[in-house]
Amino acid sequence: QVQLVESGGELVQAGGSLRLSCAASGRTFGSYGMAWFRQAPGKEREFVARITRSGGVTSYNDSVKGRFTISRDNAKNTMYLQMNSLKPEDTAVYYCAAVPYYTDSQRSTAYPYWGQGTQVTVFS
Repeated sequence: QVQLVESGGELVQAGGSLRLSCAASGRTFGSYGMAWFRQAPGKEREFVARITRSGGVTSYNDSVKGRFTISRDNAKNTMYLQMNSLKPEDTAVYYCAAVPYYTDSQRSTAYPYWGQGTQVTVFS
């Protein structure tokens, strides 16, 4: 089992940048596929990006492609989300999620392990 803790959420002006971190417990972080999701008030949880165990393959929601970059450092048990050119519509609670080995699903139900979330607010 893995435990996840997100950090890095802040209030930021549109056009700015943030980097979110997701710290994982345990010695088996490298055996988990990882993802970022987000949930805005009144909306369903939405897939943002995912990354394979080695970090060699990534995929993104079209709404963030070209602006966000997902990465991981297995030696530090940490995953990141670099967010550039932020827009007010990026405002949400951002969650990191983990799945043993791999999934190509973008559905939140495919991920059994979740962090508590970190708030990102983008103002214009």
